[in-house]
Amino acid sequence: MKILFFVFHGFSVYSGVSKKILNQVKGLKDAGHTVDVCHYDLLPNNHRCRMINDDVLEDYGTGFLASIRKRVCYGSVIEYIKAHHIQMIYIRSFNNADPFIIHFLNQLRLIGVKTVMEIPTYPYDQEYRGFSYKERLGLKVDQLFRYRLAKKLLRIVTFSDENVIFGSKTIKISNGIDFDSVPVKKTLRVKPSPFHLIGVAEVHYWHAFDRVINGLGEYYNAAHDREVYFHVVGGIGESEKRLFESTIAKYHIKKYMIFHGQLFGKELDDLFEQADFAIASLGRHRTGIDKIKTLKNREYAARGIPFIYSETDSDFDDRPYIMKATSDEAPIDIEKILDFYDGHLFSSREIRESIKYLNWENQMGKVVECVEKISI
Repeated sequence: MKILFFVFHGFSVYSGVSKKILNQVKGLKDAGHTVDVCHYDLLPNNHRCRMINDDVLEDYGTGFLASIRKRVCYGSVIEYIKAHHIQMIYIRSFNNADPFIIHFLNQLRLIGVKTVMEIPTYPYDQEYRGFSYKERLGLKVDQLFRYRLAKKLLRIVTFSDENVIFGSKTIKISNGIDFDSVPVKKTLRVKPSPFHLIGVAEVHYWHAFDRVINGLGEYYNAAHDREVYFHVVGGIGESEKRLFESTIAKYHIKKYMIFHGQLFGKELDDLFEQADFAIASLGRHRTGIDKIKTLKNREYAARGIPFIYSETDSDFDDRPYIMKATSDEAPIDIEKILDFYDGHLFSSREIRESIKYLNWENQMGKVVECVEKISI
């Protein structure tokens, strides 16, 4: 099948979202499909452009008018789809439903292109808490038009357990992994001392790393027999940063908190070799989400490291290398993590092998298989 993977933004080597999208594209190609990627880019000359792979599809120029045109002009995409006989378009939602995108979807339907849209997180309204006025205004526009947009889609792709979203039927898949790009840990130490926790994320309040920091503070305020360090990798929002700093100061645990900023490649791999246990999302309840299949859980498992999370994830809930946290605001009990780790003999290879079916070729294949069965 000839597929156009359409995103509303550009790519960054530091971005987990960028890596995920490129791995999804690779998964489709590995399954034998022809895939082009349509995305936005800002060129070195400050021209705003819509791209197909590495080539400029449409140059919108510079300035305010260019920023408007890239949000409302989709004619060049339609012409490309016609000229290259695209059969399916896979759109990654940016929570940006509006009349122009709806018109774009209408045109796709008229020329017989099967269109699905991935909604990466659902529900997502609560995630805008604390965002800027401009971003929250964008959400209000999305709320006005998303049901009308959903009617124009063949299906919505979701990582939740929802059968219907915004009135449209769903295709339920799991987040996947490109195992070629994620190295497995060489070893998992037995009863390690000191003990190293790692949390990798573009940190938002729903990650609830503050629960770990509070737990670390309580651990050091009580009798303890080994040192525990928490390594945080990734960007941190200003509100989270202030919260972290005040909590660290309260408990006097600055020595045990290491903020690495954004890492990738060998630097990140080396840090995972040092780490013993990983921290995934601990606050999805803060956004009203219970069931979700996050990419981070799969990345940790692919690396072969045990980890903790608080949501419901049917791919992992019963795994022996998983520790489940409560979905509340309680500090994470560090002693319980140590007891859990010490009470098991983990194998990084076995952890990785347990999710081999969660590769992107299989997950994206579910989408194509469903789409091929539906007539429009």
